[in-house]
Amino acid sequence: MCPYLYDPGVILLRAAMYVIILTVLLVLGFLFQNTAFGDLSVGAFLALVLPAGLAIRASRVNMRLCWYSLRYRKRVIRISAAYLFCIKIDGKYLLVRGSRFPHYQPVGGVFKLSTQGQSFLSSIGALDDDLVDIDAQSKSDLRVRLLGRHLSKFYTWFDGRHGREDSPWREFYEELVVTSILPGEIFPYIFHDYRGRVVDRIRFSPQANSLEVLIADIYELLPNGEQEQALRRSFSSNREDFGWFTRNAIERRGALPGATSATPIAEHAQKIL
Repeated sequence: MCPYLYDPGVILLRAAMYVIILTVLLVLGFLFQNTAFGDLSVGAFLALVLPAGLAIRASRVNMRLCWYSLRYRKRVIRISAAYLFCIKIDGKYLLVRGSRFPHYQPVGGVFKLSTQGQSFLSSIGALDDDLVDIDAQSKSDLRVRLLGRHLSKFYTWFDGRHGREDSPWREFYEELVVTSILPGEIFPYIFHDYRGRVVDRIRFSPQANSLEVLIADIYELLPNGEQEQALRRSFSSNREDFGWFTRNAIERRGALPGATSATPIAEHAQKIL
């Protein structure tokens, strides 16, 4: 992988060059208006401004992370990269109770690393996260701490999908099938759509006592007819390890008007709406 692809200085320099070129063309078109040279300058400006704008819009996350890499280059940043499932039937969303924290959250979890991925992270000096204890369940989780100057490099590696988990099936199976929330004979496999990625803006996390960037890939379950009926049958379950919640309940994090008690819902559940 070419190092210049994720060097924040190079990316910002290229963006600055696009802006300068467009500005020069616009000024030339104004100075030489009503001339062939002026018309040529305006034509070149119009030909470049749309693709340049689309490119900047498409890479806005990269640009933001490049800025973080420069601004916080000597600061330690915690990164947690996960995937979340949107499972929606009849206007309600399926959430499960977290094993580490007593709230309801979307099905999903932190991506796992392969040996190749661990080797890459070691090469940029990334350290294991110390917010969550490393045990059999959290081993190889993609939670790390690294210096800010490597943030853009990390994201380019993550976006390339090499050396890390690239399927949401594992957590779906562990949280819904193994627990018998859903029957394994009806869910031997699933289809899903990739809805997109949410990269939170950098913030200071009191719990982690450091700057933090959270990354979440969002998937939407596409059940077949039999699977859809199995999901509906779970509506009447009295189990406390999962539940079906409306959009309003998720947005209010479980606190509804007139309710005598609130069902705690994790803040990140709003990402699947």
